[in-house]
Amino acid sequence: MRNKFADAIYEIGKTNPKICALVADISPAGSMVKFREEFPERFVNCGVAEQAMIGIAAGMALKGMRPFCYTIATFSLYRPFEMVRDDLAYQNLPVTVIGMGAGVIYSTLGGTHHTMEDIAVASAIPNMTVLAPCDPEEMRLATTWCATESTGPVYMRLGKAGEPDLTANAADPFEVGKVRVLNSGDGSLCILSYGITVDMALKTAALYKERTGQEAAVVSCHTIKPLDENGIAEILRKYQKVAVIEEHVPHGGLGSRVKGIACDIAAPARVLGFSLKDEFIHFYGNHTELLDVHGLSPDKIVGSLI
Repeated sequence: MRNKFADAIYEIGKTNPKICALVADISPAGSMVKFREEFPERFVNCGVAEQAMIGIAAGMALKGMRPFCYTIATFSLYRPFEMVRDDLAYQNLPVTVIGMGAGVIYSTLGGTHHTMEDIAVASAIPNMTVLAPCDPEEMRLATTWCATESTGPVYMRLGKAGEPDLTANAADPFEVGKVRVLNSGDGSLCILSYGITVDMALKTAALYKERTGQEAAVVSCHTIKPLDENGIAEILRKYQKVAVIEEHVPHGGLGSRVKGIACDIAAPARVLGFSLKDEFIHFYGNHTELLDVHGLSPDKIVGSLI
């Protein structure tokens, strides 16, 4: 996914001289190297100075540029939070902050590299749009939107590398601000997710069908803010059960928003949330193993759904 992001801004940058890239102690690779070499005046490696990176980006945006700030998610949002809030959001500047390796992807690096609360933190900031594409193609489309259509600050959560293509046969097109149905199911269960956890949602749907004979719908909620409340309300009215799977703490994520909408419209659907635990888990293992300790695996989720 991060490679598709680099490809996208490189291709857009070839024809749009306003596109610029700022990184914080990240070694450029792939198309980011080509961007740095071909447009050195629009590439800045700020080093381990994330607060400065956000401030520099704000200044560039005030001069008409469209900056992308790119580094590991904990350091693109948490460390420079005051600058993201005051320099970018308060002035409503068109700067995209990329949170790479969000969730607990950097499993073995421990809590300092686990971005478990970013959706809640970013969504709380006025003027901030929050995106979480689920695969490389959604990332390309989201990056293009940020570069050409966004009018204010964006926080975009993405994975790391090697994510599969999940949307080639999606029922709906990608549109910022709208939920995207990947498959419609049979009306018994709809699974909502975002970011790379959509892959787990699809695997959960497959296991659910294997065990129950029922086909679950899967929906990519790639836009967390502004949330498609009408689209979610329609889902809550259509399906008997709605499950939200997210690699995020339970407070302030998509699950709590969906439950709020369900309450507001008195939806008949049963709503179940599957998220990271509300704790720092001291466990050493790979990404999949750490998710399992948090209770996030297709087998455990299906066991709670049937």
